[in-house]
Amino acid sequence: VQLQASGGGLVQAGGSLRLSCAASGLTEYYTMGWFRQAPGKEREFVAAITWSGSSTSFADSVKGRFTISRDNAKNTVYLQMNSLKPEDTAVYYCVAQKFRFGVNPSDYNYWGQGTQVTVSS
Repeated sequence: VQLQASGGGLVQAGGSLRLSCAASGLTEYYTMGWFRQAPGKEREFVAAITWSGSSTSFADSVKGRFTISRDNAKNTVYLQMNSLKPEDTAVYYCVAQKFRFGVNPSDYNYWGQGTQVTVSS
């Protein structure tokens, strides 16, 4: 499984960005999601979505502002980020794991290369 994240960039506070993660080598039943890591901080869970898309999970810090979706025909997961705040600044990593729906980094074996999101105040 290979994951390629894109869509990061520089945006002003209150703005929006949409991250995409294109996967190759995925079969059925892979949960996909996003983590982020800010400078000097630990990697933290952002959002995840099951294979069917019927279940999603979000960190409390992004609930109501971020949404996650996927298109299995394109093997792509999206993270729509609205009302961005400076504290959302981080490198965002796409993740995937079969048969698991977790919120810890150790729950995921497959990681993308990361895309930088910078929110200016």
